[in-house]
Amino acid sequence: MLEKLYKFLNNEKEKRTCKDITEDACKHVPKNYFIILLSNVFTKLGDTLSNPKTVLTWLMSYVNAPVFLISLIVPIRESGSMVPQIFLASYINKHSTRKWFWVVGALIQFLAIASIGIIVLNFKNETAGYLIILAVIVFSLARSLSSLTSKDIIGKTIPKTRRGRLKGYTVSVSGILVLAAGLLIMYKSKSNATIDFYSYLIFFAALTWLISAIIYSRIKEFPNDVDDDSKDKSNFISKLKLLKTDTNFRNFVIARSLLLCSALTAPYYVILAQKYVGKESYLLGLFIIAKGVASIISSPFWGKLADKSSKNVMAIAVLIASVLGIMIFIIISYFETIRTIHWIYPLSFFILGIAHGGVRLGRKTYIVDMAKGNQRTDYVSVSNTIIGLILLVTGGLSALVSLLSIEIVILILSIFGLIGAYRSYLLPNVEK
Repeated sequence: MLEKLYKFLNNEKEKRTCKDITEDACKHVPKNYFIILLSNVFTKLGDTLSNPKTVLTWLMSYVNAPVFLISLIVPIRESGSMVPQIFLASYINKHSTRKWFWVVGALIQFLAIASIGIIVLNFKNETAGYLIILAVIVFSLARSLSSLTSKDIIGKTIPKTRRGRLKGYTVSVSGILVLAAGLLIMYKSKSNATIDFYSYLIFFAALTWLISAIIYSRIKEFPNDVDDDSKDKSNFISKLKLLKTDTNFRNFVIARSLLLCSALTAPYYVILAQKYVGKESYLLGLFIIAKGVASIISSPFWGKLADKSSKNVMAIAVLIASVLGIMIFIIISYFETIRTIHWIYPLSFFILGIAHGGVRLGRKTYIVDMAKGNQRTDYVSVSNTIIGLILLVTGGLSALVSLLSIEIVILILSIFGLIGAYRSYLLPNVEK
């Protein structure tokens, strides 16, 4: 059954494609394909139900946390999962099997998200804000472990030209579950959803990481070569030298750093909605529904296109996000009547969700296909660490500027996104 379903989803009619993986791994591709898909469906559902751009932004506003703390949760969560990776890479490269690193990371993420549910039930104002920030930091550090190993495991177990589809199907299936969650929140809004309801939502989100860890542990992973150079004390510096010696990798990191607008602008759409429309709980449901529908519609398309040209996916997706951001700036700044219309913000978030899904899927597929073996871990760790540092700086500056004008932040980030679209288009194709 798995073999037939795998062939159907990947349009394989003859002999199985096993490009860029070992002969042993080839025998277990269908099983690993669906284990990774199912595991990632749960983590993506958990991600959405505890998303800093929507749910955590909403929760922190609900408990009256300061705006500057709300502005920091996205850069802290994203950068915290990236910056440590260059330090973890050398240690991970000493191990021939790596799925257990992912499992441990998922278990810690389960505990961190569960703690947020406890915090919102017992604290308010600045105290709640700072405690949530602390929980997000712990979550991010654990996420760095899972993020670093996940791409390596996909590279070892799933062949080229099938990885983009896997990510696309994962996001699409999880999008259906996210849509159901959004509808539930919409339904609960009729009876004025309380903080108890939101905390239970967070507890359920935490549970998805526990389930995912159990599923992921069933992956059939074969040992790979161990990096003996990882014992070298200068290994950290040698990894950073990749930016100097590897032109294609350097250009990818530059392009990726300019794609951040799709991630960093998202919470500001939620804040703008609360500012000009209100804090009714049905709006949160609409935002979650918008994200779910965007995933369902766009992910299969992005996945298939990424297997042909992942750099084009990056370019097209960030272009959509940038044009959207510029339009929102114009509406907020010059059209007072339109900016108070309720549906403007969920619709914008829906379009942004389509764009951000393409950015994420494109860049992940690109870096997995660009590298081989332990080089993949080095590429991922260096690029994520650099992007994490940029996120901290950019996020901090955005938080400060947001105290003056939220729409100005969206405009500035969108302009950088336009440059990112051009730099992504110039990258070489790596799918062949």
